[in-house]
Amino acid sequence: MKYVLVTGGVVSGLGKGVTASSIGLLLKACGLRVTSIKIDPYLNTDAGTMSPVEHGEVFVLDDGGEVDLDLGNYERFLDIKLTRDNNITTGKIYQDVIDRERRGDYLGKTVQVVPHITDAIQEWIERVAQIPVDGESGPADVCVIELGGTIGDIESMPFIEALGQFSYRVGSHNFCLIHVSLVPVLNVVGEQKTKPTQHSVRGLRCLGLTPHLIACRSTTALEENVKTKVSQFCHVQKENIITLYDVSNIWHIPLLLRDQKAHEAIFKVLNLQGLTREPELEEWTSRAEICDMLHEPVRIAMVGKYTRLSDAYLSVIKALVHASVARGKKLFVDWVPAGDLEDATAKENPDAYKAAWKLLKGADGVLVPGGFGDRGVQGKILAAKYAREKRIPFLGICLGMQIAVIEFARSVLGLKDANSTEFDPNTKNPCVIFMPEGSTTHMGATMRLGSRRTYFQSTECKSAKLYGNKRFIDERHRHRYEVNPEMVARLENAGLSFTGKDETGQRMEIVELRNHPYFIGVQFHPEFKSRPGKPSALFIGLIAAACGQLDAFLPGSESKRNIPNGPANDMSQRNIPYGASNDMPQRNIPNGASNHMFQAACGQLESFFQGSETKRNVPNGAAKAYQNGAATKLANRPQDSAYSIFNGMHL
Repeated sequence: MKYVLVTGGVVSGLGKGVTASSIGLLLKACGLRVTSIKIDPYLNTDAGTMSPVEHGEVFVLDDGGEVDLDLGNYERFLDIKLTRDNNITTGKIYQDVIDRERRGDYLGKTVQVVPHITDAIQEWIERVAQIPVDGESGPADVCVIELGGTIGDIESMPFIEALGQFSYRVGSHNFCLIHVSLVPVLNVVGEQKTKPTQHSVRGLRCLGLTPHLIACRSTTALEENVKTKVSQFCHVQKENIITLYDVSNIWHIPLLLRDQKAHEAIFKVLNLQGLTREPELEEWTSRAEICDMLHEPVRIAMVGKYTRLSDAYLSVIKALVHASVARGKKLFVDWVPAGDLEDATAKENPDAYKAAWKLLKGADGVLVPGGFGDRGVQGKILAAKYAREKRIPFLGICLGMQIAVIEFARSVLGLKDANSTEFDPNTKNPCVIFMPEGSTTHMGATMRLGSRRTYFQSTECKSAKLYGNKRFIDERHRHRYEVNPEMVARLENAGLSFTGKDETGQRMEIVELRNHPYFIGVQFHPEFKSRPGKPSALFIGLIAAACGQLDAFLPGSESKRNIPNGPANDMSQRNIPYGASNDMPQRNIPNGASNHMFQAACGQLESFFQGSETKRNVPNGAAKAYQNGAATKLANRPQDSAYSIFNGMHL
């Protein structure tokens, strides 16, 4: 087994997770099997009880593990399925060591950080690295390990010591260290400064680790004299100094690594020269380039509780990007704080109230993601009501599904006090109730977690068609409350269809509204299994509906083209609502489509390559989109922060 360790210095938030994911993808493209481990030095045993505002979203794995969001990056880039043990925390390690001590495994010895904690860390890494995560038998060839935090943090010291010992334990040709550091540009001076990187590498050496490669984060590519200086003062060969500058989207990062021969430098350290091929990233390259070329906008209103931090809904944003690129559309997400839609805000802050409703009414589609607690719930209910009554495409995830059911019960059934027992334990009409097996005393890992099976009740519903008319699907869950089965009959008689249920038929998994362009709520989280080349079916459906293309997109609706699962989409013969352009054919992309099919699917390249402004229907040759009520030129959007900004969010 070969190991690649990624560490970070100077400041946090440099993009170590994206760097580790990109390194893994590059090695996989060279023919190696890759697995990943994320080390988080915090004391929590997992991320399940952390606030999304403080630490970003909680990513859920197939086995129910609630883990750091970087594991989502690993799964999306590498198309693998990790386990809860692929996320190591200080809490897990100390709990493991204490459990061993209580069992008497240490035979009365004094339990100490060295050697007991450090040995436990090394044993955990070696054990987890052997677990296959790509669907094949046997262990992977390379394990990419990311150490969270910044070099010099007190909490990460045991891990630094353990990894230093580990590098000697596995041997010099089985261990490669890549250090991600910041090379800032001071506006006053206007030159790239290497001193922070020098100090970071010096600190790393003092702790017993020596980097083989240095990945320098900067706004622009490193100048040659800067590379020479870093090489000289950090004792790393110049060709092993990699520059990771700001790009338009993070899908370019593996390409930056490839172009600078990072894989060859890694192979030289790991003694893999001649055993691998040149990286095959043609489809990945096409996807990254197509993403930059898209200009026809689709606007999705994200009505949530944590709208000030995009990382709180990171997987949802990624899934929207995957789907919009697959449909050939430029994604714009308008963040709508759910609380700002409520009547109380109209009195307390009229400007915020008007701004929130303006964004909601200007969107092509509405998405209400998951969440906990009652803050902003009434605003989410109002958003669902607006989408239902105005026939705007709507997707509700987890809590988003539950509030859609509550809104329907209130507005259609006339049950004004219909509610969830999470928000009103004494409601007379509980549409959503606490799960029987849930715990009311413990927070961590007590929900319905991980991959669970959903059975479609009909093959004629939109969700079944979007999933390819399968009899059942497996999606990941994270919830404590569910639709009250005693209310189902009344809701269905009024026009709400529960088209997906669990194996018992008592748990409602998918709800749809009949006679609506697209109104779907799901109890599971489809965003966790979305991949750049395999977008989530329900997100594809939302984007297609928001562009007025859903009828042509669904299987069986037309048969003008002979592309599997990709019916014809004769836009010129249909009335396209929501401002969608009807001068460009939009096509479906089957999962796993080849590179040329992916390019054709977006239906955009001819107009760009031929330079035809009339085909693009863009005035003055510059695409315009509206964000927060103001027109902005897409060509001038910023490209800063952690690798890229996409409509003000990290891609």
